[in-house]
Amino acid sequence: MAEVIESSNHHVTAREDRIPVFQKIVYSIGALVNQSQAAAISAMVLVLNLGLGMNPVLVGLVGTIPRLLDAFTDPLIGYTSDNTRTRWGRRRPYLFFGALASGFFFALMFQLYKGHTESYYFWYFLIIQCLFVVAFAFYSIPLIALGFEMTPDYHERTRLQGVGNSVSQIAWFCSPWLFTFMYSNKDLVHGVRLIAIIIGVFLALGGILPAIFNKEHFVNLPKPEKKHVLKNFFSGFAIALKNRPFIKLCAVTFLVFNGFMLASAFITYVIFFYDFGGDYAKGGILLGVYGMFSAFCMFCAIAVITWISTKIGKRNTFLITIPISIVGYALKWVGYNPHHPYLLLIAAPFIAFGLGSVFTIISSMLADVCDLDELHTGKRREGTFGAIYWWMIKLGQAAASLISGILLNATGFNVALGGHQTAHTLLYMRLCDIGIPIVTSIIAIFIILTFEVTEDKAYEIRKQLEERRGKA
Repeated sequence: MAEVIESSNHHVTAREDRIPVFQKIVYSIGALVNQSQAAAISAMVLVLNLGLGMNPVLVGLVGTIPRLLDAFTDPLIGYTSDNTRTRWGRRRPYLFFGALASGFFFALMFQLYKGHTESYYFWYFLIIQCLFVVAFAFYSIPLIALGFEMTPDYHERTRLQGVGNSVSQIAWFCSPWLFTFMYSNKDLVHGVRLIAIIIGVFLALGGILPAIFNKEHFVNLPKPEKKHVLKNFFSGFAIALKNRPFIKLCAVTFLVFNGFMLASAFITYVIFFYDFGGDYAKGGILLGVYGMFSAFCMFCAIAVITWISTKIGKRNTFLITIPISIVGYALKWVGYNPHHPYLLLIAAPFIAFGLGSVFTIISSMLADVCDLDELHTGKRREGTFGAIYWWMIKLGQAAASLISGILLNATGFNVALGGHQTAHTLLYMRLCDIGIPIVTSIIAIFIILTFEVTEDKAYEIRKQLEERRGKA
């Protein structure tokens, strides 16, 4: 097992490796678009159960099946993006098309009306969501790959991801209020239709900005071989899956993020039915306040995480932030209090460090892994690595969606009982919300302890690559 503390010299980012502020802002808007759809869907999908009466297991299933589709589309889009050569670059054409198409399908996905059968709602939402996830993959996968390649510097990569994740917190700052807005006229179904159109327009217009303004770092790569395309695709996929540092990062993200997502499926129900006895109006306000405060804490945590990482390295920072988040999850046991419901806010600053480190540090580590892959194979495969990484996350989200529906039924929850849920139902919901992310986070700590690419090694890899490119 690798030592916990990295022994490394502190490297200073060269001026030519710095990403201009304007480029960071544009990329951050793209990151905001990427997070907005995820934040919105997680809040708006409640309409299927609470507004249209769909069984929680079916709600979980409708969120699971599109992720299985991602298993085919994401790696294929990543590979295609890596091997595309146009006058506009490898990534930008896909960003432009994906933004417009996904904005349209997102708006269409929630155009639901009362009076239909449960089967109709299931198939309508499932089919449109499948179209949406394919369209959005054409945007998200090239955007992620673009972020990996915008700078070759170890620390500047972390700064870029830090800025992008800070701006993207706007999505999570607003999303908790979506339920309150949907319920403002006492009709969730009508409210969700309006919100879907607004968000769809933002996805389309905000998403095309990186396609227009961001610059790609690797613009003069040799053209790929046109022979054996299918063989090369599966070969690249297999090589990525054999990359041990990459698999470790996927596993850590899978555990930390999807542990959070699996648990977060219960927070709305605990607030509504434990803290406020079925009062959606009061529960919606607390949900909004908690979400806004969590997003603010995340914004602050990301700044701290980025700064610490440039001082002590990425792995060591992660080993500090994840234990802090575990404390936050434990504090939710105290925070859930019907007499003092806003006590829940004490947990948010601690939990923010866990999620903030995943999408700041781990994303930066993935760029380092892409360099390691080029050193071994001679090819740049940011798209392939990004696609597989996010597909694993999506697969985890799909599993979390399905399992959360099953667990919610297992707790004995019955929407028809409203605020009169049984005591054991309320207890089991709180245990799921708190215990699951603690267990997954502890496992993630043991995995990250063995991560091999330290700061010194990353700079040595870069040096070897630049020497090789110079000779070529």
